[in-house]
Amino acid sequence: MYLSIVSPVFRAENILHQLVARIKTAVPVADFEIILVDDCSPDNSWQKITELAADHPEVSGIKLSRNFGQHYAITAGLDAAKGEWVVVMDCDLQDRPEEIPALLAKAKEGFDVVLARRANRQDGLLKRLSSRVFYRTLAWLTGSHQDETIANFGIYSKAVVREISNMRESIRYFPTMVRWVGFRQTVIDVVHAGNEGRQSSYNFKRLFNLALDIMLAYSDKPIRLTVKLGLLVALSGFVFACYTLFRYLHGDIIVAGYASLIISLWVLTGFVLVTLGMVGLYVGKTFEGVKSRPIYIVEKRTGGSSVDRKQ
Repeated sequence: MYLSIVSPVFRAENILHQLVARIKTAVPVADFEIILVDDCSPDNSWQKITELAADHPEVSGIKLSRNFGQHYAITAGLDAAKGEWVVVMDCDLQDRPEEIPALLAKAKEGFDVVLARRANRQDGLLKRLSSRVFYRTLAWLTGSHQDETIANFGIYSKAVVREISNMRESIRYFPTMVRWVGFRQTVIDVVHAGNEGRQSSYNFKRLFNLALDIMLAYSDKPIRLTVKLGLLVALSGFVFACYTLFRYLHGDIIVAGYASLIISLWVLTGFVLVTLGMVGLYVGKTFEGVKSRPIYIVEKRTGGSSVDRKQ
C-alpha cells in the first residue's frame, strides 16, 4: 500500500521539521510520500521544505506562485499525490499525525472517506465562537450541513481524490467538495492539539470572503431569499396602498404624507440595490469561471518525482 500525506503550508517554518518527523514516526506503512505545498508563505517555509526534501527522500515540495488560498494548495497536493490513500492535514500540528493509523484502520473497514472529528477543540474561546457562527451561518445560507468540528483532516481513497481533482471549478472549498462526490463516508473522533500560541491565518476578513465564495459557488439560496423578500416588500406595499386609499375615500387624508413617501422610497431603493448587488455577485463569479484560468500556478518543485496532473 502506498500512502500520500498532503499538507498546505503557510507561515510554518518553525514546525515543519517536527511535522515531518512525527508523520514518519506515525505512518503505519513502509511506502509513503509527504507532499508539502507552500502557499507562497511570507516566511522561510519554502527554504525549510527544500532542506527537508534534501534530507528525506519521502518529502516533496510544491511552491505556488502566489497566495492562492488553503483549499487551492490542497488541490495542488491532490493533483500530485500518487497514493492509493491520501491523508489531508493542516501543517500547524493541531491535526496530530499520530491519528493517521486510526484513520487508515477505519478506512480498511470499507470506507472511501474517513473524516476526523475534533471531539474536544483546543482553540481559544473567541476562535471556537467565530468558527461556530461561521459554519452555522454558512449552513443556513447554502442549505447544506456544515460541522464546525470537522475540517480538512481525513483520509481519502484514490477514487475520491480522482473525482475531486476532476472538479476544476474556480472556487474551491475542500470539505464541501468531499461531501458532494459522495462514496462511503464516516467520521471518527480524534484528539485535537493546541495551537501553542500560533496565530491562525484566517482573520474575520478572510473568513467572510471564504463564506461569500462558498455561498455563491454552491448555493442559489441568497437569490431565493431575495425573491421572497421582494414578494414580502411588494405585499407590504400593496397593503399600505389599500390602507392609504381607504383613508383617502373616507376623507381622513387631505395632503399626502411626506414621511410615508420618503420611507417607501428609501426602503424600495435599498431593496433594489441589494438585489442588483446579489445578482451582480453571481454574474461576477460566473464571469470568473468562464475565463478557464488555472486553479493554481506552480512556481517551483523540490524532491520526489511527483508531477501534477492538472492545473
